[in-house]
Amino acid sequence: MRLKNSSNKPYLIRSIYEWCVDSNFTPYMSVIVFPELDMPEKYFKNDEIIFNISNKAVNNLIIDNEFIYFAARFNGVSKELEIPMVAIKGIFAKETNQGILFSLDTDDENQLPVAKDIGLTSITNSSGITNKKNHLRIVK
Repeated sequence: MRLKNSSNKPYLIRSIYEWCVDSNFTPYMSVIVFPELDMPEKYFKNDEIIFNISNKAVNNLIIDNEFIYFAARFNGVSKELEIPMVAIKGIFAKETNQGILFSLDTDDENQLPVAKDIGLTSITNSSGITNKKNHLRIVK
């Protein structure tokens, strides 16, 4: 019998979210833009959108193992969003920028019909080792 290797991503997202709430920080979630995301393009920057997912900003937040669901208002218009786990780039506290950034697996890339550029910049140091640097931005 072979056990299914489930992703730890939803568990890590829930833990960072709970840490933010317990610490009175504002949890922000970085999402890779995907075609089914029904949002005006003015909210997108570098194929990414940042959502404030605090209790004050969203209603009915559900973080399950496949999707994150919530309702929020954007320019006075209420929207119910369903964000697939594969589109979650990271979650962090607005006040400290502490959190977690996820890398896209090959399987994730195949499930997400968007551009492959997820805002990472390659940096080569003097020893010839290439590091990836993240550029998280807050979109208001």
